[in-house]
Amino acid sequence: MDRIYIKRLEFFAKHGVFQEENVLGQKFLISAVLHTDIREAGKTDDLTKSIHYGDVSHMMKEYLESHTFALLERAVETLAEKMLLEIPGLQEVELEMEKPWAPIGLHLETVSVAVRRKWHRAYIALGSNMGQREGYMQMAVDEIGAIRGCEVEKVSSFVRTAPYGGVEQEDFLNGCMQIRTLFTPRELLEALQAIEQKAGRERKIHWGPRTLDLDIIFYDREVIEEEDLQIPHVEMAKRDFVLLPLREIAPWLRHPITGKSVGEMAEELTQHYVM
Repeated sequence: MDRIYIKRLEFFAKHGVFQEENVLGQKFLISAVLHTDIREAGKTDDLTKSIHYGDVSHMMKEYLESHTFALLERAVETLAEKMLLEIPGLQEVELEMEKPWAPIGLHLETVSVAVRRKWHRAYIALGSNMGQREGYMQMAVDEIGAIRGCEVEKVSSFVRTAPYGGVEQEDFLNGCMQIRTLFTPRELLEALQAIEQKAGRERKIHWGPRTLDLDIIFYDREVIEEEDLQIPHVEMAKRDFVLLPLREIAPWLRHPITGKSVGEMAEELTQHYVM
């Protein structure tokens, strides 16, 4: 990914944990690295094909001067989110905010906080076999799309599938969706669980009936192995109700551990059932 650098832009603002800092204010410095694709701008000499660093500089200055935060961490976190949401073509941003002469009772030149934030791509499996199944599924798509920092990019067809796990119950509707998100995997999990709860999901029987089931299948190419969060989803290669809808929207997507594509895994599973 190409990069545009903005180094040590000066501004005057009122950030700090002490009350006098919020009243008197002081000089700060902000630096940014903008990750974007500037290939077309470089070939055409057209500014509209790139990110206007002048406009970005004014955005950062105006935002940081019009808000007051106790922590530098909060200032750069909210600024990074604003930039990623509002600047077309910005895929990733690095920010460093410097505070000269911080009031700690010691002589120092500056302290700074730096963050790196980006858009991530995630794939989520949806399932429902209680009540208005299609209504619950569409509710999930709408709710995820309404979250600040999440954008729905693709949604598969909803397919009817037999229940998995040996528990006698109604057939499921299943699907998959592709989103891009600013959330961490843990934040995304918590958001999905909140949507499940809104749909009346109750976790009483393992593999039992449910109004709505939302699982993170992939998150970038990350591998996460925690007690309550495993990515890629550990059972995905055995589940046609995950692989078939996922194949519809991302057949080329490869498992970060096995290296197999979704299309290959779906084909292997289909052959296993035929045999």
